[in-house]
Amino acid sequence: MSVRTAAIQTVEPNWLIQKVREILVLVRRNLIHILREPMQLSDVTLQPILFTFLFIFVFGSGIPIPGGSYTDFALAGLLAMNLITSSNGTAVGLSTDLNTGLIDRLRSLPMWRPSILIARSITDLLSALVCTAIVVAAGLVVGWRPTTGVLSVAAGLGLALLFTYAICWTFGCVGLVARNIEAAMSIGFIVLFPMAFVSNAMVPTQGMPAWLRVIADWNPVSAVTAACRQLFGNPNPSALVQDWPMQHPVVAALLWSAALLAVCVPLAVYLFRRRTAD
Repeated sequence: MSVRTAAIQTVEPNWLIQKVREILVLVRRNLIHILREPMQLSDVTLQPILFTFLFIFVFGSGIPIPGGSYTDFALAGLLAMNLITSSNGTAVGLSTDLNTGLIDRLRSLPMWRPSILIARSITDLLSALVCTAIVVAAGLVVGWRPTTGVLSVAAGLGLALLFTYAICWTFGCVGLVARNIEAAMSIGFIVLFPMAFVSNAMVPTQGMPAWLRVIADWNPVSAVTAACRQLFGNPNPSALVQDWPMQHPVVAALLWSAALLAVCVPLAVYLFRRRTAD
């Protein structure tokens, strides 16, 4: 083995270990920041509980669901809705770091710049895990019951988290484009609420006007929700819809997640470099 080859093999593992350490340090910093301001987690702790009780007890009695109860129907939608709406925290967090000068201080260090974005996405994924656990616990309290095995339920939860991770990168781009925290929050909600509500999350799409039903059935949130209902063994009226995403919701949800990651990860890196260029 030549000296040059040995040097390359030595440098590559060290480079990777260094990048992992940088990411873990930044994740720890983000978690400490949350612990010091725990109300930042209100959208993944209090909101899921409020949404679960409000939607199930307020709307549950007025929306008949063929083949099952509204509680079983709504849980997958509540999971998707809470995870999607909490993703705006990525945009707000990045915008906050950019506008408070933290990123400028980090740039003065000899560190890999994309580690800042990766650490933010991992932190938000951990928050999504907390949100998922609370939605499931609240659902069990109000009577939700999956009818499939543990592996199928875990696959449904994992699929929802994968899509949430992809959405976090999407809203990371929003935070990098917005010039201040208020703009990041406003843009996020303008995008998030139509995504969450123009879907099959809380009501079957069959009762919507034809033009709106097409939009809802092709909405990626609808694919994720239908996939979770299928994997949970819960009532899934969308299975009667002939549009391709509703006939193959698991595949559609995976494709949407992969497409968002393929587009938004490199875009976020590019926007971050442009935003932090000297």
